[in-house]
Amino acid sequence: MTATTVTAQIGDHEDETGAWALVKSAQAGDMSAFGELFDRYYDVVFRYVLFRMGDRTLAEDITQETFVRALRRITSVSYQGRDIGAWFVTIARNLIFDHVKSSRYRLEQTTSEIADHSPITNGPEQQVLDGATNDELIRCVRKLNPDQQECIQLRFLQGLSVAETARIMDRNEGAVKALQHRAVRRLAQLLPEGLR
Repeated sequence: MTATTVTAQIGDHEDETGAWALVKSAQAGDMSAFGELFDRYYDVVFRYVLFRMGDRTLAEDITQETFVRALRRITSVSYQGRDIGAWFVTIARNLIFDHVKSSRYRLEQTTSEIADHSPITNGPEQQVLDGATNDELIRCVRKLNPDQQECIQLRFLQGLSVAETARIMDRNEGAVKALQHRAVRRLAQLLPEGLR
């Protein structure tokens, strides 16, 4: 499965009046339409890459390259009743794999950068508690094997469905469900009792 053939729904169902209308315009050469797609999906792709790579500068570079490649290949993607966002995420995923293979880069997570993207809650006390909880959760997720980490990231941090996760991970839905189940069980074992 290649990045150019993968499309999956990320958010609510998008029809011809949504993101796919922008894709059609971009395919016809409308660069402002592609700019709108960039604006709409940049944060989703950036958070995905940052979570996987743990380095803000590298995540920005890979996110930019994702959209450069998407622009080059925009004519090859077609509407399949799904959101275009998963196509961008798949391109980013492939770039991460290329980076890891080419540099033998060790995947690490920087919890402070992940926390930068967490929604702000009520009061400084709650923010400290939330930050500590997020840090502990990220620490435990990092202890999972790479496939389990990716499954948890796609399912719970990106909010993808089992079918969408299966497409991106190039697995069947049953395998993703089993992987998710094992990952959640392992996280339950790793998390301190107060956070379970």
